[in-house]
Amino acid sequence: MNNDNTEVAFSTEALTRVYGEGSAAVHALRGIDLIIPSGEFVVLLGPSGSGKSTLLNILGGLDKPSAGQVRFFYQNLNEMDDAALTLYRRDHIGFVFQFYNLMPSLTAQENVELVTEIAESPISPEEALALVGLDQRMDHFPSQLSGGEQQRVAIARAVAKQPRVLLCDEPTGALDSESGRQVMEVLQQVNQQLGTTVVIITHAATIASMADRVIHFADGQIRETVLNSEKCSARDLVW
Repeated sequence: MNNDNTEVAFSTEALTRVYGEGSAAVHALRGIDLIIPSGEFVVLLGPSGSGKSTLLNILGGLDKPSAGQVRFFYQNLNEMDDAALTLYRRDHIGFVFQFYNLMPSLTAQENVELVTEIAESPISPEEALALVGLDQRMDHFPSQLSGGEQQRVAIARAVAKQPRVLLCDEPTGALDSESGRQVMEVLQQVNQQLGTTVVIITHAATIASMADRVIHFADGQIRETVLNSEKCSARDLVW
């Protein structure tokens, strides 16, 4: 658990996101006040449509709030134009989604190289793939890998640029329980060994037991934040 002297990776104040206008308006976020300390493993829980993905997209610079403030360490994301947000995503944020988005014509190593070629201070594709336990599968194409292995390649691609934050939207949603555990082990390892702040959206409530901080969403609002004094290992998760 982080202490009061820990840097804050993300903070938001009265964060609101509205899509559309008038009677057709959808209030995806309704005044979110949030702090995510640097280095934490954070889980966002809540039903579909509760605002989790909207928040993740704003934190990742993929979307902009309708009102309110969002800060990344000492930077105000509200003040960034599209070009600055592109650099922000490139240099600081790693994304992992439910579907792996790998290039089918490229090997695992080549998929990771797509990121390392444009990153500011990347680790090598070989090192990134070794980190996720795929150093023996670098020359395989996505079609030759299981779903869990493809997701681990996607994680290697995300961490190869050494982002300060890894944002994950349902990273185990398309996987069986054993593959899901392996993916969560990798994410826990990235958090613990590299000190990367990890924020995960999931419907699997069991994953909350391995988090530092669990944030419960409903109807575009934070209903509760729970701090875990003891965390379980990903290997011990029961699905």
